[in-house]
Amino acid sequence: MQKITPFLWFDDQAEEAANFYVSIFRNSWVMGVTRYGDGGPGPAGTAMSVTFTLDGLEFQALNGGPEFSFTEAISLFVSAVTQDEIDHLWEELTRGGGEPGQCGWLKDKYGLSWQIVPPILNELLGDPDPDKSSRVMQAMLGMSKIDITALRAAHDGE
Repeated sequence: MQKITPFLWFDDQAEEAANFYVSIFRNSWVMGVTRYGDGGPGPAGTAMSVTFTLDGLEFQALNGGPEFSFTEAISLFVSAVTQDEIDHLWEELTRGGGEPGQCGWLKDKYGLSWQIVPPILNELLGDPDPDKSSRVMQAMLGMSKIDITALRAAHDGE
């Protein structure tokens, strides 16, 4: 059991969101659902909390009501090595009402923020040649979904 677990507060979509997320990532599954009984506060039989795993990381989700919502102050950072992986995750996470953001950020249909970022980005941004790293930064700032080929071209001055 992991010591620290991300805890996500939903209005009433925790089970739906967990099923959505596990359908996108490999090595993912819903571990369990705790349902409200007759004593409420939610309708009997509806999900109160959901435990799920995304690519080996355990999460907890709660149907806590509309008091709180997600902000960009927290996001889930996903390392996506290939352009195909970036494209797939971007398409899936924005499906059904998600919103693309800038520099690899997006919001899914539940309002949760994600960063879909290839490891090559940090390598190119960290180039000791300031001209190269600056070109990569400028290219990234103009992107919504990260484009690895465009980052490499900017790095190489093409």
